[in-house]
Amino acid sequence: MAGFFIFEAMSVTQLLEIHSRCSGVEIDSRKVKPGNLFVALKGEQADGNKFAQKALDAGAIAALVDDPALKDQPGMVWAEDALAALQQLATAYRKTFSFPVLALTGSNGKTTTKELLYAALSTKYRTYATKGNYNNHIGVPLTLLSVPKDAEFAIIEMGANHQGEIAMLSEIARPEYGFITNIGKAHLEGFGGLAGVKKGKSELYRFLMANSGTIFFNNANEVLEDVVAGYDKVIRFGIGTADGFSGEILPGDFARIKVGDTEIASSLVGSFNGQNILAALCIGDHFGCSLEAMASAIAAYLPDNNRSQWLEHNGNHYISDAYNANPSSMSAAIAHFASMPVQPKVLIIGDMMELGEDAEAEHAAILQQALRSDFQRIITVGTFFGAARGASPDHFDTTEALLEHIQEHPLQQQYILLKGSRKMGLERLLG
Repeated sequence: MAGFFIFEAMSVTQLLEIHSRCSGVEIDSRKVKPGNLFVALKGEQADGNKFAQKALDAGAIAALVDDPALKDQPGMVWAEDALAALQQLATAYRKTFSFPVLALTGSNGKTTTKELLYAALSTKYRTYATKGNYNNHIGVPLTLLSVPKDAEFAIIEMGANHQGEIAMLSEIARPEYGFITNIGKAHLEGFGGLAGVKKGKSELYRFLMANSGTIFFNNANEVLEDVVAGYDKVIRFGIGTADGFSGEILPGDFARIKVGDTEIASSLVGSFNGQNILAALCIGDHFGCSLEAMASAIAAYLPDNNRSQWLEHNGNHYISDAYNANPSSMSAAIAHFASMPVQPKVLIIGDMMELGEDAEAEHAAILQQALRSDFQRIITVGTFFGAARGASPDHFDTTEALLEHIQEHPLQQQYILLKGSRKMGLERLLG
């Protein structure tokens, strides 16, 4: 990250002192509250510098800006690069933490695992975790800067769609512990294929190895074995494994696992979520959390935000897993839905994004998997699935077109899986 200068003299330490007096950090001038530190970032749609005075008028104690025209204005704190300044401030604040920081990434399940881990660790520690999707080069610094001073554990989610991003986020967050949920077919375009996904996601483990950190490792992730080979600070776990913390997945529509004599139930749809539950339990166990307490906390966790979420709407039963999708998560969701002993079943799947030159083949493969399954109806949405399927009365180019069709021809008393990339917005079908 580039260095920065504030009034040619102010250091990161001095900026840290301003942060110690603020009531929070905000990058949207419309959301500024009295006492906030406003950071003016340049985006595709707007330049935050243009709203710095508005933030001060709303009560911000200072506005961190990088427009030279604002350099000597009252209340303005100038840097050569406001984003770099935000990132360096976050790292400086993180270095004041006296409690564990664990970073989490992976192709699938990282947000669900983060929420399960938050539930588990909160049984013993004052735990703070990434909120929403604040997991990129802006979100991670904002997450770190929002960790309260009395926290006892921090969970930092890291997302990426190209190589080098996890390495950069690791340098900002400086985690002492880390876990990669899995390596799958996500963001293939940006990473340059599956090998690129592995290289990019494993940057977290490489950072930890270079800094004597501790790695949590799911034995099912054989593709990462060569990354951690020979490293001695690896905490292992797995389903039915003799190597490390172990459990077994129990049958059922909702994820349930068993560890020793303790059964852990959940409201997460899909047995594949058993791996995410086991990860949370293993990490919690390492930090001294009671298995019984964690089991109760996980059982009480209710998924939301269209992630493995069970809903009832207009007389239908929905599995809403429409927050995001890639070939790996789509295939697992379809396989689980096919195995559920309920009828009639309707599959609604939307395009998967950022697959690059693999998009045509991956959409065709998913469609063939769906067609081989026992679904009463398969509805596809988007141009990629349209190209794979051809002319069909059950294909719609847009979610809006499908919504209009359903309004005229309602689905009734159906079990429905919604699965698609965020851009498709399939959750709009729920009203």
